[in-house]
Amino acid sequence: MKFSLVIGALGALTATVSAVKVNPLPAPRNITWGTSGPIAVKELILRTNESRNHTHTVLTDAWIRAWSTITTLQWVPAATEAPIAIYPPFPTGAGLTKRGVQAIQSVQLHVVDSDADLQHGVDESYTLEVTESAGSVKIRAQTVWGALHAFTTLQQIIISDGKGGLLIEQPVRIQDAPLYPHRGIMVDTGRNFITVPKILEQIDGMSLSKLNVLHWHLDDAQSWPMHMEVYPEMTKDAYSPRETYTAADMRRVIAYGRARGVRIIPEVDMPGHSASGWQQVDPEIVACANSWWSNDVYEYHTSVEPNPGQLDIIYNGTYEVVRNVYNELSEIFTDNWFHTGADELQPGCYNFSTYVTEWFLEDPSRTYNDLAQYWVDHAVPIFRDAGEERRIMMWEDIALSTEAAHDVPKDIVLQTWNNGLTNIQNLTARGYDIVVSSSDFLYLDCGHGGFLGNDPRYDIMSNPSGAVDFNYGGNGGSWCAPYKTWQRIYDFDFTTNLTETEAKHVLGAEAPLWSEQVDDVTISSDFWPRAAALAELVWSGNRDANGQKRTTLLTQRLLNFREYLVANGVMAGALMPKYCMQHPHACDLYYNQSVIT
Repeated sequence: MKFSLVIGALGALTATVSAVKVNPLPAPRNITWGTSGPIAVKELILRTNESRNHTHTVLTDAWIRAWSTITTLQWVPAATEAPIAIYPPFPTGAGLTKRGVQAIQSVQLHVVDSDADLQHGVDESYTLEVTESAGSVKIRAQTVWGALHAFTTLQQIIISDGKGGLLIEQPVRIQDAPLYPHRGIMVDTGRNFITVPKILEQIDGMSLSKLNVLHWHLDDAQSWPMHMEVYPEMTKDAYSPRETYTAADMRRVIAYGRARGVRIIPEVDMPGHSASGWQQVDPEIVACANSWWSNDVYEYHTSVEPNPGQLDIIYNGTYEVVRNVYNELSEIFTDNWFHTGADELQPGCYNFSTYVTEWFLEDPSRTYNDLAQYWVDHAVPIFRDAGEERRIMMWEDIALSTEAAHDVPKDIVLQTWNNGLTNIQNLTARGYDIVVSSSDFLYLDCGHGGFLGNDPRYDIMSNPSGAVDFNYGGNGGSWCAPYKTWQRIYDFDFTTNLTETEAKHVLGAEAPLWSEQVDDVTISSDFWPRAAALAELVWSGNRDANGQKRTTLLTQRLLNFREYLVANGVMAGALMPKYCMQHPHACDLYYNQSVIT
């Protein structure tokens, strides 16, 4: 058997990218394609190294899904790196013997640790080998969750032979593992309701692209969609009785994700962004709920967008309700991590709280930083009570904003969304583990204009220009414009200038999709296939073995993967005219295809 290419630890798809019609996305850490010709694929039987148990149920179910997809789709790559002669269909029977090629008829799977749970840091590595003489696909994974990734890779490289059969284009060896343990997207179901089937659709896309964390921003000031046994009245602030999640709905999402190697991390944003639901339990819990949010008079504003409301940090009754809600949701969500928000506290809101104003009057030296610290000191012990394995996640504001707390425990994971590399370095230098969601690169809702009505800033008879004009910097339009293209996402080197110690604090990245202008109709096209560019960035990086960016090489694979997502029921948006897909690199901006470095 001949192999033509061995790729380095960060590389893939360099010299022989045109040797095959399809390469997997995300690019494996190491992939070696042979040159001895295509290999027929017959009905593949999964054979594992241990007796059936609960983890093998995950594996067998995953394999059934994978094989069903392979055989049902009979996938033909839509976009190839370069024009390639179509392989002739495989002969059958005597023809195979004559050529000396055995058809692959099984998957030989060895899982080292079948008991490892799907939690942060679980080993997701795998190796996959296909030769022309072995008669099987050999997969070795440290855990069940790495084996699932091997299945999704195999799904992409088994394609139609054009005559009703299946093939793998060349012998192949893959050694694969993610660069980062936290690779995710964030779904916001508070601003607009997203149905369970559409959430499951996003999980399908995540599984195919090896993203492993769905951060579920459950509620916001505008609505409370979760049914709570402890406080049934909270869903009075859902948009309608139909736009709610029962405990069974939430468990369904968790189970669906787990079966596909995707963790579900819930977020209840507090004390900011908190009105709906909470106010139904006790109106005194919520400050400024009935105020005008006054964004046009910034000095008086009580929230960054309508509708206002923040948990009253000083009111003692707040913490009992927080504890009861948090404990009930902790019983439903099985992940060790829980996101508790803590972003965008607005001081103006607390002008409407008698508890807070009296607290300030008791000691004139107190500041809003002291108020934020009061929240940390009283709420974090509640969050820790969920168990020894519980790890709390918060937005960076609690440590970096003007109203930040003085002392945020270092074991809290901070999600950074502002000021790009500056905040990344600030937090990691201070010893915080972080998840990168820098809005300048990863906010997928940006660039669609503003959602507010009665906005006179649109009444302009010319097209604004410049970095601080209408569509930039909050002066009308989308505050985080422009739109974040797949190239903008993929080219984000978020560890730039970090020391080795600082870089170790970067746990991964998430692409948030805030839903002020998103619902079931648009969620999938807003996420995909751009989230797949992030998936490769955090799985194997954006550079080849020589340190050169492989953005140009990603183009055809991403176009192909978009078609694959759609074929699998994930309604991903179009990236280019179909002409570009059919004519590799004809739509590149520069004749010099190595311009990106």
